[in-house]
Amino acid sequence: QVQLVESGGGLVQAGDSLRVSCTASGFTFRTSVMGWFRQAPGKGREFVAGISSNYATKYETERGKGRFTISRDNARNTLYLQMRSLQPEDTAVYYCAAAPDRGVIETSSNMYTFWGQGTQVTVSA
Repeated sequence: QVQLVESGGGLVQAGDSLRVSCTASGFTFRTSVMGWFRQAPGKGREFVAGISSNYATKYETERGKGRFTISRDNARNTLYLQMRSLQPEDTAVYYCAAAPDRGVIETSSNMYTFWGQGTQVTVSA
């Protein structure tokens, strides 16, 4: 059974940092493209960052603007998203996603097969 379990969300103030994590099981994590998406109230799900099996990374620069860092620990089957200088517009549910059959980092949510339940990140002004 495939599981992606996010954790680490919460309520922070503008300017704070936060790291969210995603623990995976039930598929071959180390060979999978992994991604972080987010969905704010009333908006669609949008790509934040992705990482390939060989640790290449891709960011949605307008959203991350150099503030977000994606990483993975294959020994722990865990994906991370380090977020710095958080702003109220970063408030969203953050989702971890896996694309086991892709060889490159995809930015479209349609290319990801498995999804976590999401973790809420709320940034107060």
